Amino acid sequence: MKLTVVGGGSTYTPELVDGLARLRDTLPLTELVLTDPATDRLDLIGALSRRILARRGHPGTITTTADLDAAVDGADAVLLQLRVGGQAARQQDETWPLECGCVGQETTGAGGLAKALRTVPVVLDIADRVRRTNPDAWIIDFTNPVGIVTRALLRAGHKALGLCNVAIGLQRKFAALLDTDPADIHLDHVGLNHLTWETAVRRGGGPDGENVLPALLAAHGDTIAADLRLPRPLLDRLGVIPSYYLRYFYAHDEVVREQRTKPSRAAEVADMERRLLALYADPALDEKPALLSQRGGAYYSEAAVDLAAALLRGAGSPRQVVNTHNNGTLPFLPDDAVIEVQAAVGPKGAAPLPVAPVDPLFAGLMADVTAYEDLALEAALHGTRDRVFRALLAHPLIGQYAYADRLTDELVAHNREYLPWA
Repeated sequence: MKLTVVGGGSTYTPELVDGLARLRDTLPLTELVLTDPATDRLDLIGALSRRILARRGHPGTITTTADLDAAVDGADAVLLQLRVGGQAARQQDETWPLECGCVGQETTGAGGLAKALRTVPVVLDIADRVRRTNPDAWIIDFTNPVGIVTRALLRAGHKALGLCNVAIGLQRKFAALLDTDPADIHLDHVGLNHLTWETAVRRGGGPDGENVLPALLAAHGDTIAADLRLPRPLLDRLGVIPSYYLRYFYAHDEVVREQRTKPSRAAEVADMERRLLALYADPALDEKPALLSQRGGAYYSEAAVDLAAALLRGAGSPRQVVNTHNNGTLPFLPDDAVIEVQAAVGPKGAAPLPVAPVDPLFAGLMADVTAYEDLALEAALHGTRDRVFRALLAHPLIGQYAYADRLTDELVAHNREYLPWA
């Protein structure tokens, strides 16, 4: 079994390799190919990855190459974890929106649109090359903004699903708070990528388990609220647990004030990456360092292995949270919208599980952001300043024409090298 990682030079990669080594019975990999144009990082991370496999006695081989076509040739699945423009582009995404009093973030708002415009054409080119070389390969997208990127892949007819680590991270946190095995916790997880709510937390390992969310909030609401950086009374009033990305919506102005007075997350991550790469260069290091847990992407490896095993072997968990076509699951959204919900996953793909009626408080925001994502995809596929403006005007975090106008100019100015139409 061959897995190819596009963006294999990412500092995330040792997390993935660690999971592949630990969970080899779930996904019996024979070859892992890491591909990345940054050959210096690729060689460094490839060497560490081999040491991680060797430490755990994994018999698989690891190959590194900058040749994308060679990397995907014969792959059973291709995992996308690339960042077009690197941390420098992320730094821009997180700063220039603040000039208009809008949140600076790499996956939502104006910064998220900028990332989508840079990323979608590159991902579609990669997917086309995968299809030419190996049309039966699954594409697993971990590249943000996952919802828009996955929608682009599906619209182009690719065998693709989107993956995010928010749900598995919450499952692990809730299991720890309840002092139980994560496999005993099932989340009624509903929404769009980075716009999700846990409407029930079920103990019993499946969708028919006892809903312990009210008891969880009663006993641990303060801890959960602190993790989300939202007020405990808000969680009590909502009666659900939102993802931490909802803070950009529920506390937008507060977030903007914070972002204007402290270093960006991009700056923090860039510094962390420099330290990680220095650690990775140590030939004695043969495990993922503790510092990597601060990088983000917790439990990413376990989610990726579980999904790949289900798609390639019919193994892994029978129900997983993925990003896939709505197809009537949420009746207030178009069928071709990409939603993030629990689904039955197997070699034929993902079939979303039924979702209970969604509170209009959440459904309305989902509908607004879905409309934005549709306009964002049009801008990413076809360009033009007017399409960018329309997407920004539609975004719930922007909405005012003067801001949308100015942000359009800023977006184009900061991303011109990635936008041929500009």
